[in-house]
Amino acid sequence: MASASLLKSSPVLDKSEWVKGQTLRQPSASSVVRCLPTTPSGLTIRAGSYADELVKTAKTVASPGRGILAMDESNATCGKRLASIGLENTEANRQAYRTLLVSAPGVGQYVSGAILFEETLYQSTIDGKKIVDVLVEQGIVPGIKVDKGLVPLAGSNDESWCQGLDGLASRTAAYYQQGARFAKWRTVVSIPNGPSALAVKEAAWGLARYAAIAQDNGLVPIVEPEILLDGEHTIDRTFEVALKVWAEVFFYLAENNVLFEGILLKPSMVTPGAEAKERATPQQVADYTLKLLHRRIPPAVPGIMFLSGGQSELEATLNLNAMNQSPNPWHVSFSYARALQNTCLKTWGGRPENVKAAQDALLIRAKANSLAQLGKYTGEGESEEAKKELFVKGYVY
Repeated sequence: MASASLLKSSPVLDKSEWVKGQTLRQPSASSVVRCLPTTPSGLTIRAGSYADELVKTAKTVASPGRGILAMDESNATCGKRLASIGLENTEANRQAYRTLLVSAPGVGQYVSGAILFEETLYQSTIDGKKIVDVLVEQGIVPGIKVDKGLVPLAGSNDESWCQGLDGLASRTAAYYQQGARFAKWRTVVSIPNGPSALAVKEAAWGLARYAAIAQDNGLVPIVEPEILLDGEHTIDRTFEVALKVWAEVFFYLAENNVLFEGILLKPSMVTPGAEAKERATPQQVADYTLKLLHRRIPPAVPGIMFLSGGQSELEATLNLNAMNQSPNPWHVSFSYARALQNTCLKTWGGRPENVKAAQDALLIRAKANSLAQLGKYTGEGESEEAKKELFVKGYVY
């Protein structure tokens, strides 16, 4: 496709290359290929002097047996999580919980990247260490949520679009300076509401613009058009919609000269709607999802980090394991929030004496998904909490 490029094989990113305080490099005029309205046959790649670094970062996140811890909930959403265990939504409580997550001993063995909310990127742990530095010491690449949330899409069937492109270049440059090396932008597609052609195009175009801007400023973009679980639709309907969405996404990524080797994807698994009468087995989910990936995702993309989207902890792990029973052209892994944190949060309960037990619960889930990434998960010894459904109708991040 238009944005594929011939790059030399790049090694995995060394920790010293993405520690906080690294000077922000401005691409020289000679290093940027500009889009000029002259010959339409020219192949244009817009990653500037960051191209090699982007590829290294993507490969680091997409390393064997590891995936992403998504802890980028907005303060409001984090407040809902805290409320579920009887805690007030204060910065001190958010800081305590985030400290628990990033400082779990050895979590970097299973987690290669952590997506942070802006507050967390600039936050310190309760011990006074910068959270970015704690992640780096664990061998985890810091990432940052950069979108500004969903708003109603005028002219659509009660659908949404994702805002945040205004000022994105300056924000991503500042996040790079603070130590972030990848970014996340989440938009959504609703099957019960259509999806309309307008909503799909808006989602794809917004993701492509964001991806180009992020790469220009040194951040590997995670491309996430979430197809919501809400609805009674069949797995075949999900597959049909996903084919359309990903076709649009890659068309506009190419139009915006995004470097495919320097991106990561965060798709939904192909499942029936959460309220569908017929459920799918892990093998069915794997078959449909891998068929989608083979039809739509170029092998140049280094990593596909699935979202859990309200699946139970156990279900998300079983489905990931089923997809890794044979070799794939990409690193097929996880980028889970609730499906990594649910048991951990409940175990903690806001009590300091429960921190170690909560961290152990996080490590159990992280290890389970690490094994699933390698296709070696057995499902033995899972708790009842891990089996609980996490879907929330109309869930808002």
